[in-house]
Amino acid sequence: MSKALPNPVGPVFSLPPELLIEGKQASRKSLRLRVMQPVQRSQEARVQRLLNFLQPETYVQPHCHPLPHATESMSLLSGALDVLIFDQDGSLTEHYPLNLQSPLIDIEPGTWHGLIVREPDTVIFEIKQGPYDPTTDKTFAPWAPPEGSPEATTYLSQLSLSYGKYFR
Repeated sequence: MSKALPNPVGPVFSLPPELLIEGKQASRKSLRLRVMQPVQRSQEARVQRLLNFLQPETYVQPHCHPLPHATESMSLLSGALDVLIFDQDGSLTEHYPLNLQSPLIDIEPGTWHGLIVREPDTVIFEIKQGPYDPTTDKTFAPWAPPEGSPEATTYLSQLSLSYGKYFR
């Protein structure tokens, strides 16, 4: 299964209920438990916009966006998740719950971050400056296991359990 649904075509993109259903269903079937829906018409667009459909237990390896223009904004459309902020050594420093009462976060370039999805069928809208280049878009944290590795599930469980004692 693909990591992303196809880019839209035409001069206008809208988010009808059918697309929300399709994205949520695709994320449930995905081995990664998430799938993206680009909103921009091409990866060369100067502003990258996408919907990210996420399920609990998806693992987003902590990463940062190293380029000086790579601010990342996320707005929650449904569900709930926690954005985790790390220092350069991998220690958790902050956490920001995204829910319908607090639905927006903006992360500056060079900030190590990851996600813990708290509710099924969580949907976020992300915005970053483009164009998208997979070789420079993000740097994965060397202190966190890579996606798909046997250690990733254990690491995600430890994060999910441990950050609560530091921040609640």
